Amino acid sequence: MAAPEKDRQPGNENADPDQEVGELVGRLADPGELEPAERRRLLGRLARALASGANKARETGVGRGRWLTDVFMNIAPRIPIRDLHTLSEHHHGLTGEQLADDLVRTAQKATMTVGAIGGALAAAEFAAPPLLLSAPAQLVAETIVVAAIEVKLLAELHEVYGVRVQGTGTQRAAAFAAAWAKQRGVDPLSPASVSLALGAATKTAVRNRLLRTLGRHLTTLGPFLTGAVAGGTLNRMATKKLGQAIREDLRGKLPPGDRSPELDQVRPATRRTSS
Repeated sequence: MAAPEKDRQPGNENADPDQEVGELVGRLADPGELEPAERRRLLGRLARALASGANKARETGVGRGRWLTDVFMNIAPRIPIRDLHTLSEHHHGLTGEQLADDLVRTAQKATMTVGAIGGALAAAEFAAPPLLLSAPAQLVAETIVVAAIEVKLLAELHEVYGVRVQGTGTQRAAAFAAAWAKQRGVDPLSPASVSLALGAATKTAVRNRLLRTLGRHLTTLGPFLTGAVAGGTLNRMATKKLGQAIREDLRGKLPPGDRSPELDQVRPATRRTSS
């Protein structure tokens, strides 16, 4: 096991940063529990891998926004999306709105944890001026992971609400990334929504959303534990807002006859609770 770990260290010519980034983001976006120390270690590795890629991008004249978008769009098809049956199994047999509630809560907890760890790392760098230049890489890593968690949440909410998105894995990933950038669901009645998701307009929208998320994380550059508190709180609030917007949008995507009985049965109660 020591050799593969060594091969992935920055500066090693045999390293494959793109593959490593995809694997690390996949592990950090997984809803399963990770020990804080392990999550911190993985986030640190991701920051180093991204820093290596950013340096190469600067050498070739690629702007930060474009590079960040290219990285995210490359890893988006690797984000594991569970089908409805698997989701229900993983969430103690829940269905309908109750399952959607649990998905949003789980995603909130995940982005809050990543934000707290990323903010704490950034705060530590802030308190040590010689290392300050490494902090942006850590915030970029946090941004990528949070975006992946939220895209995963969005895609799996489509499963819960029965909104099927057709196309290849790459097309579906692009459609979900575009929906995340616009903070709304994919329209299943518009086939063009999937094909257009691969175009320049989608990359622009995703870039703008990523940069806004990165800008939010820059507020965690504070001394001591203020970064951890800010990072966790801001991420939790943003994920909650996304979940609410996507659920409301998806409820209106399909005609009543195509809705699952579980969703129709609990929808009125859910609306009263959220009002």
